[in-house]
Amino acid sequence: MTRLFGRFLAAAFVVLAFALPAAAQTKPDPQNTLYLDTPYGRVVIALRPDLAPQHVERLKLLTREGYYNNVPFHRVIDGFMAQTGDGQYGNGTGGSKYPNLPAEFSNVPFKRGVVGMARASSPNSANSQFFIMFDETPSLNGQYTVVGQVVSGMEFVDKIKKGSGAGGSVSNPDKIVKMQVAADAK
Repeated sequence: MTRLFGRFLAAAFVVLAFALPAAAQTKPDPQNTLYLDTPYGRVVIALRPDLAPQHVERLKLLTREGYYNNVPFHRVIDGFMAQTGDGQYGNGTGGSKYPNLPAEFSNVPFKRGVVGMARASSPNSANSQFFIMFDETPSLNGQYTVVGQVVSGMEFVDKIKKGSGAGGSVSNPDKIVKMQVAADAK
């Protein structure tokens, strides 16, 4: 019985030795985490600088400048995505004062909770606008830059007021109450 217990303890130690470092790696990095406060609650987004370093830096820069505060979700299509980030005009036609970014496409699929950068027809036209996926949409894979993943609060994204028509334009849209880099949050 003692030998069996000793083997059990040794096996448990091996499992813990491998599990603990993996758990430590999944702890959110506050420098690469966004808090997006909606009228319904907080959405936490883990940014992916490993996939799109320039786009992630742009989102953090604009967030720290307060650019996204009170910006509407101007295009929301049920079963597809919620788009925001036009702090210039609020209707999807504007961008920030900074130049557009070159595409940083990856092979990460666009599934529920994935955050991608919106752009015009040119792959190198992303600027400030981004979208959060409601559902999987394979046609976006390799065509848009993935910048992050919602890690909590997707239930609040689901409550964002949906638009009408094919374009998903929203009248009287919900707005980002406040957006912060987690490391800066008060």
